[in-house]
Amino acid sequence: MTERRPLGRVLITGGASGLGAAVADAVAAAGGTPVVLDLDVSRVEGHEAVQADVSDTRAVEQTVRELVERLGPLDAVVTAAGIDRCGRLLDVDAAEWERVIGVNLLGTVAVVRAALPSLTERHGRVVTVASSLALRAVSDATAYCASKFGVLGFSRALAAETRGEIGVTTLIPAGMQTRFFDDRSDQYRPGADAKLNDPANVANAVLFALQQPEGCEVRELVIAHEEEPSWP
Repeated sequence: MTERRPLGRVLITGGASGLGAAVADAVAAAGGTPVVLDLDVSRVEGHEAVQADVSDTRAVEQTVRELVERLGPLDAVVTAAGIDRCGRLLDVDAAEWERVIGVNLLGTVAVVRAALPSLTERHGRVVTVASSLALRAVSDATAYCASKFGVLGFSRALAAETRGEIGVTTLIPAGMQTRFFDDRSDQYRPGADAKLNDPANVANAVLFALQQPEGCEVRELVIAHEEEPSWP
């Protein structure tokens, strides 16, 4: 049986809560070293954590480079930072709409760009976090869909560009039981009967991708609750 690849040092954006926090805990439990990058790291315990706004792209690039200089090369990056602003296009403030793109897409690109030399040195891996709404468009989610469709396209192109140098997996999760929906109005919150996945299950899928043996890559991975109504 082929042995799973050791995890090493894994940088996780959005690692202070939700899926990112579940990934950080899973990495640590599996013997790896998580490094959390988040806008608020005040509640992170037991993991290396650095405050950063991924939408401030030049600043976060510098933060990632400094982390590599201080801690050593990265073996993997997981881009779990993400936000949403629901509503019809004309009803969402333009600055808020663009911030969704800034965090979800441009932040993903900036962190990967800064980590790429280190990842190439280690023949490391990237897991970008898209969404089921990277495959299926819905009303009142133009910003989120645009950002996640962008993450999917970026990730596919990056995989082609870096073939044989690093591994790239696009994670495509459906809804999860996290605080992602807390700042939404009732209209846009999942109902009591919503079929949401446990983020720990999704984190295990991330580890599955990261621990593939040398020469084998999981390029795209869809994961959802077994009763997820929006899939396929």
